[in-house]
Amino acid sequence: MIHDINGGADTPSLRDGNNNVPELELSDEDILDAMAEISGYLDVSTEDFRLLYHLAHRHALARVFKNMRADRLMRTGFESLQPSMTLEAAAAAMSRQGMSGLPVVNSDGQIVGMLTETDFLRWLRADTFMELLLRLSDAPDSFALLGKETPVCAIMTADVATLERDSGFIDIVGAFHAHEGRGMPVVDDKGCLLGMLTRDDFLKACHLEGLL
Repeated sequence: MIHDINGGADTPSLRDGNNNVPELELSDEDILDAMAEISGYLDVSTEDFRLLYHLAHRHALARVFKNMRADRLMRTGFESLQPSMTLEAAAAAMSRQGMSGLPVVNSDGQIVGMLTETDFLRWLRADTFMELLLRLSDAPDSFALLGKETPVCAIMTADVATLERDSGFIDIVGAFHAHEGRGMPVVDDKGCLLGMLTRDDFLKACHLEGLL
């Protein structure tokens, strides 16, 4: 998609769709100052310069991170959740594996949801874990009973953002910017779970801890 980020000429933006890659926006003054430093005659408008910058940025990312794919960075071997398991069992699985969220899969291995710590807080009508602790201290037995009786499917997030196995750098960064979750399930072409890519794992692999 082509559009103008500053209301003028058409320029492609890496923030179109899922391509939410942070990119330093250039003002006309920035461009004119840069052009003034180039000796000789330069026949290019600020709009053309900005277009070249965006295209060069996109191509540079593709070149530098051409071998970066979701299936090469994802975690595997973890225990996913099933829709019918209790929240108590799900919480135990998340704690045991040190995961703040886990994908929920059906009997065919297809993603049907995600269960995260945020879903637990929302279900318990608490905004923070401190608030939750205070509420638990007032009625611990009632919360324990709810956890034993409530299935994962009752509180999971059903609308799940996923990555395809061959998703590259731009797609991955765009997905993390578009969605607040810390982990992104990686799926095959049938929607079956292959692994999980977390923000931390991705940034450490790229040495880009300050990007997101």
